[in-house]
Amino acid sequence: MKHQVISPRAVTAVGPEQRLSLAEARHRELDSRLRQLGRRAFLTPGERLEEAQLKKRKLAAKDEIESLRRRIS
Repeated sequence: MKHQVISPRAVTAVGPEQRLSLAEARHRELDSRLRQLGRRAFLTPGERLEEAQLKKRKLAAKDEIESLRRRIS
């Protein structure tokens, strides 16, 4: 099952509050998919690659969230 993840490119034309909201939603979506993969006993090589990519994207989303929170406050 494919999940739709919000693209960082889609948030360039909105303000910081909206970008924060979208980044938080993207982080939750990535976390959800990672939890799905984590429930499996074994991962295929493709799933292991997906997991590694998701972790990097989730960390990037977290960094963006923290940056936006600092900018807003």
